[in-house]
Amino acid sequence: MTRTPLIAANWKMHKTVSEAVQTARDLLEQLGGAPPDDRTVLICPPFTAIMAVRETLTGTGILWGAQNMYPRADGAFTGEISPRMLADLGCTHVIVGHSERRHIFGEGNQLINEKVRAAFEFGLVPILAVGERLEHRQAGLEEAVVEEQLAKGLMGLSADQIRQMVIAYEPVWAIGTGETASPEDAQAMHRFIRGWLGAQYGEDAAQAVLIQYGGSVKPTNVDQLMAQPDVDGALVGGASLDAEQFARIVRFQAP
Repeated sequence: MTRTPLIAANWKMHKTVSEAVQTARDLLEQLGGAPPDDRTVLICPPFTAIMAVRETLTGTGILWGAQNMYPRADGAFTGEISPRMLADLGCTHVIVGHSERRHIFGEGNQLINEKVRAAFEFGLVPILAVGERLEHRQAGLEEAVVEEQLAKGLMGLSADQIRQMVIAYEPVWAIGTGETASPEDAQAMHRFIRGWLGAQYGEDAAQAVLIQYGGSVKPTNVDQLMAQPDVDGALVGGASLDAEQFARIVRFQAP
């Protein structure tokens, strides 16, 4: 089965509205006005800049999404953003379960599962982030940690929903540290994830789901990472803040 790679930018808590618009414009210039047609490109700016980025990217072939959401349509949840609001802004994807949400803000697997299901309810594609800490890998527990995050984060989903979503494997020890899992390490975990999904939801769903790698993806390593058979894209943090660097990642050429 041919899977269309997804290259996504997670701008995290960076960029004012004007900075976000300029970066989006610079990216379009770097890409000659549009991304290559054999891959999907997604920008996830901070909430404050989504509307302005939408205006900049509409009609260019680049999608926009969000970095997080609360799993209710509306209500007395001060400071939160709902999936209904994101859909209203034309977002196509939403990141859920990012390690920074898990470890800084204390989000557990039950809340993350609610977010995944709410995303589907409002027509958003959830990008479920999973990954182990350094101490887990050193203890040989990386697969057990990721399996638990998958099992609890995907609870209640159908095989058809699995086919439509994105899994982002982000080893926590490689996020923003300059460290990167080797292409072989990334492939091993991606193969494990796809195998686990196949056992739970069927081989068709497992072969359809996109599994991204995230964790210090850079222009210097993206080609080797994307050459791996089970790596279907990248969730890019720091390098996505620079239009030239991110454009090179978008233009990856797997050797």
